[in-house]
Amino acid sequence: MLLHHASWPEVEAYLKRCKGIVIPIGSTEQHGPNGLVGTDAICPEVIAAEAGAESGFLIGPTFNVGIAQHHLAFPGSMTLRPSTMIAALNDWIESLTRHGFDRIYFLNGHGGNITTINAAFAEYYANFSLDAAACPVRLSQRNWWELPGVGDTCRNLFPVGDGMHATASEVAVTYYAHPQAVKTVEMSPKIAPTGSFTDAADYRRTFPDGRIGSDPSQATAEKGAEIVAVSKGALIAELTAFFGVQPLARAAE
Repeated sequence: MLLHHASWPEVEAYLKRCKGIVIPIGSTEQHGPNGLVGTDAICPEVIAAEAGAESGFLIGPTFNVGIAQHHLAFPGSMTLRPSTMIAALNDWIESLTRHGFDRIYFLNGHGGNITTINAAFAEYYANFSLDAAACPVRLSQRNWWELPGVGDTCRNLFPVGDGMHATASEVAVTYYAHPQAVKTVEMSPKIAPTGSFTDAADYRRTFPDGRIGSDPSQATAEKGAEIVAVSKGALIAELTAFFGVQPLARAAE
């Protein structure tokens, strides 16, 4: 069930059965010569959508611009300041809790968001701690690639050259989600170098095509389908525990 495809009476009815919602969260940033700029938002979005369709749990809109200052030397990349993102996340959270949602699960697709999401959670909880009140809301974030079984699946599919950025795994998931957007690009070296960087200009100098340690030419829609299937199942299991209710679609059978 997608929030954007529901009417308000349907959301009201959902809240009588479940107080949980999933927010896919990612980034809009370069992912090498054959990776989509929206990769980090698309991956959690498609995994969450498929999990929601199977389980009946509500999936909210994707928070699709995150913390990506270090990618700004590549055209198309966008970013928020940490303070902007913290404020926006708290507005999202407070909007949802006003209606009765008390379990908000952020499925994250971008490692650069982790610290800022945690800071947003701390900001939200501080409102209650400073007022000496018990917070009735639980917030959680999870990187999709850390869901149980996903790492093993990615390593089996891409034993060499999955990499650290513009990975074969994430590119495969986007190709599964959007097969019309598959790119065929010759990349050299085949496996990108690894290393560290400081700012956006240093990133572009050190990794001129945007990749870090990866060979995303291995990515296929079929491999992406395998990754999404494992991710979806693991996500449903995790949401069942976090929301404290059985999948609604199964409960209705």
